[in-house]
Amino acid sequence: MLATATSMFLDLGFKSVTMDDISNALGISKKTVYTHFKNKNKLVEATTLNIFNNILQGISAIENKKQNSIEELFEIKELMMNNSSTKNHSSICQLQKFFPEIHCKMKKKHQEAMTKCVTQNIERGILEGYYRKNLNIDFVVKIHFAGIEGVKEMANHINELENKSNLATEYLEYHTRAIATEKGIKTLNQILNNTKK
Repeated sequence: MLATATSMFLDLGFKSVTMDDISNALGISKKTVYTHFKNKNKLVEATTLNIFNNILQGISAIENKKQNSIEELFEIKELMMNNSSTKNHSSICQLQKFFPEIHCKMKKKHQEAMTKCVTQNIERGILEGYYRKNLNIDFVVKIHFAGIEGVKEMANHINELENKSNLATEYLEYHTRAIATEKGIKTLNQILNNTKK
């Protein structure tokens, strides 16, 4: 049920999809849907948590590969780009407008998880010698997310996912060059060369 609701909400929007639509898609009565979720708000909340957990699992799988910190950062960027299609953006706008409390709660969870992820990446990158030792990690993390938000805003005006990905890659290159050691720059250049092939 949750997988179907998630897919429908992301395809058509959190406001647009009704409980009738979901029960019809599942071939069950609306009453059965309500035995699992007492109202649409509860279903929307469960759905957004499901989306969040799927992203966390994706990040965890990338981290478990034990790549170097710069490779990891670029692969996480790809994962996030694949989860931010134009359809998804439209659905998130509906979530923000019609279910603001749920949107705020999930945004906070997302920020906390990504802050932890990026902080750990930078700490490991310093130990590995890919990032400079004298970094103010808290400041770098804040700057990283300020840049990401700026890129997201610019990307909202671009339709093609490929162009959005290129924009995100350019930002990540800019950010990484600012914090990387000579060893890190070499790795960054290898990644960028492989991306362009």
